[in-house]
Amino acid sequence: MKDHEYHALTDAFFQYVEDTVDAGYPDIDCERAGGVLTLSFENKTKVIINKQEPLHQIWVATRENGFHFELQGESWIDNRFGHELKTLLSKACTTQAGEPVQFP
Repeated sequence: MKDHEYHALTDAFFQYVEDTVDAGYPDIDCERAGGVLTLSFENKTKVIINKQEPLHQIWVATRENGFHFELQGESWIDNRFGHELKTLLSKACTTQAGEPVQFP
């Protein structure tokens, strides 16, 4: 994958996360600064999603663990545990928000 393709894909994913949060989860604060997207919850916990351009990965830090996602086909898959990015993000945000959060 070329760098410009990586940036287009990750920018689109970040926008998808922001749009999903803004549309359905008013108690989650979403802030983007450069290649980092931070989701902040009322209980003061955070989920941090960031670009890792040299590796063409997306890294996610949750209260539980850190995850490194690589594009496999059309899905971002964690290279250590095999989680799909949207599924992991839904689970982590649900846990940290204390209410169901879905990234379909």
